[in-house]
Amino acid sequence: MTVAFSLSGVAKHYPEFSLRDINLDLPAGEVMGLVGVNGAGKTTLLRLLSGLAAADAGEVTVLGHRLPEAQVEAKRDMGFASEDMRLYRSQTLRWHMDLIRAIYPDWDSAYADHLLRRFDLRVDQRLGGYSHGQRVKAMLLLSLARRPRLLLLDEPTTGLDPVARAEVLEALSDVLRDAARSVLFSSHNTQDVEQLADTITFLHAGRMIASSDKERFLDSWRRVSCEGHAPEGLSDWPEVAMVRHSGSLIEIKTRAWDAQFPARLDEAGLKVQRVDRMALEDIFVTAVRSGGAA
Repeated sequence: MTVAFSLSGVAKHYPEFSLRDINLDLPAGEVMGLVGVNGAGKTTLLRLLSGLAAADAGEVTVLGHRLPEAQVEAKRDMGFASEDMRLYRSQTLRWHMDLIRAIYPDWDSAYADHLLRRFDLRVDQRLGGYSHGQRVKAMLLLSLARRPRLLLLDEPTTGLDPVARAEVLEALSDVLRDAARSVLFSSHNTQDVEQLADTITFLHAGRMIASSDKERFLDSWRRVSCEGHAPEGLSDWPEVAMVRHSGSLIEIKTRAWDAQFPARLDEAGLKVQRVDRMALEDIFVTAVRSGGAA
């Protein structure tokens, strides 16, 4: 299997935060969503992959190149966009496009023009006059038009109004249809991740708590509503992530759904009222609060 990147035993330490023991691969041509609250370590992980920071331990390989030793080679086919990146506000978007085209020979002028129309951007306007949403779209255009083999996006939809957010997600969906491209994007908006990603990785407090394909997450988690009195030790059942009591009503969230689970509950004295699938946001919050792997 060809991988777009590989992290093996990676750690990065700062005075107030540490990213620890990260082992993660992205198969070429897949889209991975990196989910975590602010401060979970998403940006740190992306900075390690982009060569903007060096790991204190472990190995980082991007597009077959070891970082940081071969980061120049890796960056030729890598695109990176972050919400805190700064463009030159005194220059026009055309100036930025000409600069990137001069540096990267794979710049796709036709696709850049397509994105200009889709994003409704004025190419000769100085970026100081752009709104926040327009600057985000300009930054994405400059990354996407290079047609990178690996695209790293740090919170690409943060701060966008609903219309701009929909435009960005549509453009990303177009890019993701190309099987030769690999994408890692971080977000605390689980709806964006659920819409775009093939694989989802949960990060919390500097540690990876789960990573799997999206369908496995959505298929294996359930919310089960019951009546009765919970048997002793219910919270210790291996598939049970959380139990919440409200009088005679009991809500159970399970991380390893099995069709026989309701029958086991019945044998334990609980009457199942309903079984519901869980949204990705609910899965993430439950996994974090339960302190276990998802």
